[in-house]
Amino acid sequence: MPWLCCLGCEVVDFGAYQLNPADGYPEFVIPFARAVAAGQIERGVALCGSGVGASIAANKVPGVRAGLIHDVFSAHQGVEDNDMNIICLGGKVVGPALALELIETFVTAHFSGAPRYRRRLWEVQALEHKET
Repeated sequence: MPWLCCLGCEVVDFGAYQLNPADGYPEFVIPFARAVAAGQIERGVALCGSGVGASIAANKVPGVRAGLIHDVFSAHQGVEDNDMNIICLGGKVVGPALALELIETFVTAHFSGAPRYRRRLWEVQALEHKET
């Protein structure tokens, strides 16, 4: 991950540190997503086989805006328009070269802050705090 450091990123690894078929993505993604939501980490990358489970789990944490990303446009647009703070990738779906390109695009993108995008974020945040 030295290339991330060259982009000015501090890397915090939430595991897994070795392959264990009994592992499940929630045990790694949820603590990571909570750290993002708490502001301990600005943004990050979550991985699982398809990326779907990591995305679902991360989005259960209020304050997280995780997107399942497979293309460069969505990697930057998700940040620019939606202030996406977690990119989710599928290790069985996205190859290594594309994964690096998607992560670099995500990391270097910035939220535009346009009024219509801020309004949409407020609407989503209101849902997180609404009692059912």
